[in-house]
Amino acid sequence: MNRSFVTTAAATLALAALATGAWAQKTELLVYTALETDQLKAYTESFQKTNPNIDLRFVRDSTGVITAKVLAEKANPQADVILGVSATSVAIFEAEGMLAPYSPVGFAALNPMYSDSKRPPYWVGQDVYAAVVCYNTVEGAKKGIPKPESWADLTKPVYKGQVTMPNPASSGTGFLDVSGWLQSMGEAGGWKYMDQLDANIAQYTHSGSKPCRQAGAGEFVVGISFDFRGNDVKQKGAPVELVFPKEGLGWDIEASAIMKNTKKMDAAKKLMDWVATKEANEAYSKNFAIVSHPAVKPALAHIPADLEKRLVKNDFAWAAKNRDAILAEWQKRYAAKTEK
Repeated sequence: MNRSFVTTAAATLALAALATGAWAQKTELLVYTALETDQLKAYTESFQKTNPNIDLRFVRDSTGVITAKVLAEKANPQADVILGVSATSVAIFEAEGMLAPYSPVGFAALNPMYSDSKRPPYWVGQDVYAAVVCYNTVEGAKKGIPKPESWADLTKPVYKGQVTMPNPASSGTGFLDVSGWLQSMGEAGGWKYMDQLDANIAQYTHSGSKPCRQAGAGEFVVGISFDFRGNDVKQKGAPVELVFPKEGLGWDIEASAIMKNTKKMDAAKKLMDWVATKEANEAYSKNFAIVSHPAVKPALAHIPADLEKRLVKNDFAWAAKNRDAILAEWQKRYAAKTEK
């Protein structure tokens, strides 16, 4: 075959490929997240339907670990985007001057109470996650331990050694519990309550999911966790009842934001545009009962339809400002029971 013809044909094919985008270079975004592993696959697939040339590389850990990592890297930020990290942590990043303000396409359609109040916003809310108590009915019956109905019930002697909850220094779920108690009971009342609760705690876990999984497996009768994991464990057949304590539920928002120093701003904005879409909110709604898009109405089998009315009043600015002091005091009082 004529060599010059082969060379020319190859060049023609290469130009055609470039013209059609077949050889278009992909952009990789480094995304720090506290989202559950079983959520990330569906969210990534949804995003890449409209952004096939952007790959998401996740660094995933519990909220406390991600928060510490971002702050430790302040002088040399590594992440491009924060996705699904508690608003109380993201508000700290904002206060530290680490975020880029951006109003995603479609942001005006979202419920403003679940995103940053500044315009343009520094962070955008995805969904609300709230406290839940998982109670193992089989083990409770065996041990003569009744189903609790309130936070106060969990301080009764009958629950001694049968309650687990997340450590707030490592878990966003743990922090929303502690922040919720301090805000709803008053600071003195909140610490008094946690002193009484600590007497019954068997273990503080590093994961917000783990206490409900432990209760589901019968390791302990009661696990303080969050609504997504409670619904998931019960849906999968564990003998648990979900309790939404009558005094009210601590809660937080899974939020996303762009790191100010990213060198991939266009791709980061595309991810934030997806965060605000109705399709993204429909993906969140498979996991959470409250999402940011008012047109999306989640219906989860084991979560009450009036969950929003059960949430305590939550001052995110106060929680963010006082986070370090709260965690230092909590660690001083209770950290000895944290899992190794």
